[in-house]
Amino acid sequence: MQTLLLDLTTWDLVLDVSGNIAVASDPYSVAQDVASACRVFQGESWFDTTLGVPYFQSILGKLPSLNFIKTKIATQAALVPGCSNPVVYISSLVKRVLKGQIQFTDSNGQLQVVGLNQLLTRTPLMDSQGNIMSSDGSPMFGS
Repeated sequence: MQTLLLDLTTWDLVLDVSGNIAVASDPYSVAQDVASACRVFQGESWFDTTLGVPYFQSILGKLPSLNFIKTKIATQAALVPGCSNPVVYISSLVKRVLKGQIQFTDSNGQLQVVGLNQLLTRTPLMDSQGNIMSSDGSPMFGS
């Protein structure tokens, strides 16, 4: 499965070395899609307003249990093709900042980890010059 590659800092599209919109492949694409799915606020997706975590409806400004939050995030992660058995771990909740991770098994049977800070905690593959590589070994970015 492929998805548009997003910059880890800005969560925006990036270009490959040819100037085209970069594409991510398995297993990275599934982890990125899980992170994206868990960022969506319920009602935010124009094509399906039932998708997303009910941040405004049930979490922000409310006092839900951590188990409720974990369940809602895991439910969205499980909707991503290639993601199975997502488990949400919360390591801290300090000054309204939730830290933790989502662990899941991808379609290749590999354990994947996504940070709850909505950035991938897994380091992408890089070549000797520090260029991010796709799963087939080709560079994603120019130097």
